[in-house]
Amino acid sequence: MDNHQLIVHDQLKSPIAEAYRTLRTNIQFSKRDSELKAVMFTSTGPAEGKSTTAANTAIALAQSGKKIIIADCDFRKPVLHHIFSKPNRGFTNALVEDTPLKSLIQETKVPNLHLLTSGPIPPNPSELLGSSRMLSLFEDLKSQYDYVILDTPPIVAVTDGCVLASRVDGVIMVIAAGMVRPEMAQHAKDLILKANGKLLGVVLNRVEVLEEYSYYYYYYGEECQNKKQRQSR
Repeated sequence: MDNHQLIVHDQLKSPIAEAYRTLRTNIQFSKRDSELKAVMFTSTGPAEGKSTTAANTAIALAQSGKKIIIADCDFRKPVLHHIFSKPNRGFTNALVEDTPLKSLIQETKVPNLHLLTSGPIPPNPSELLGSSRMLSLFEDLKSQYDYVILDTPPIVAVTDGCVLASRVDGVIMVIAAGMVRPEMAQHAKDLILKANGKLLGVVLNRVEVLEEYSYYYYYYGEECQNKKQRQSR
């Protein structure tokens, strides 16, 4: 497991971990007319931190007691197996080789959190993602878990994300601060909506955390902990 990337698991009291817990709360309260079970993470382009954001959000959800699976649907540049330090046998093995899905789901060091990696990179990612077999596997995951978190390719770069956008209950777009032009972000949003995706919101990633914010966070956290200890006496 990459300790530098999975900060919610290894640095519970950090301001960044608290930000992910806030994102978890926003997801849990974003249910509208229908049940929210499958959430897709994408970005406008590469290297914006969507996979790390998806992984930490999945951990935060698992820490709330929910049964979670995070699935790597980036069949072009998969990274979740690196983040969790697991072998890469997953989705494409089930799609191409008819390997039972149950045998491909892996446990992680985080209680309540399972991982389904991408599997070997196929020559036809979009076709596999849009196949009826993929839809069947996807429905199986939804029936087994409280939340299914999908890490998908950048929405502007390839069509893969658009294929999945209409099949999930919500889409979260990750944008790296200072890296993405406003018109590119708007284009990404338009692509999601044109694909009949439900955009839940945007995560602004790589924002510098001010020292003053860290101070107030730690002060507030320590004060709350001390108050709980006084009340328990």
